[in-house]
Amino acid sequence: MKLGAFSISLNVKDIHASKAFYEKLGFTVFGGDIEMNYLIMKNESTLIGLFQGMFDSNILTFNPGWDADANALEQFDDIRQIQKSLKDQGVDLASEAEPTGSGPASITLIDPDGNAILIDQHV
Repeated sequence: MKLGAFSISLNVKDIHASKAFYEKLGFTVFGGDIEMNYLIMKNESTLIGLFQGMFDSNILTFNPGWDADANALEQFDDIRQIQKSLKDQGVDLASEAEPTGSGPASITLIDPDGNAILIDQHV
């Protein structure tokens, strides 16, 4: 199963303070909009999403169809294939994609320790 680009989405209290902190670690703004309370920051191939007031906890995020630079991949496992594989293995999903659709969609699941996982396809 190919899950695509990985990032951690952090629930931050002060996006400006978090941005300044991660810049000291060598991260630069890669995407997002600080005025909309979210930024995607990058250091080499490592991606961190900073989100203020958008969700309650940190989330592991995978983007099928994207590489670490958010470039579309020619070949990737579609979110619906991933969803089917997970369901076939007995994994409970917190939210599902329309199984007969195509293009952008997402699914969410919770690992055994309560960590949220978002698999979010943009292509």
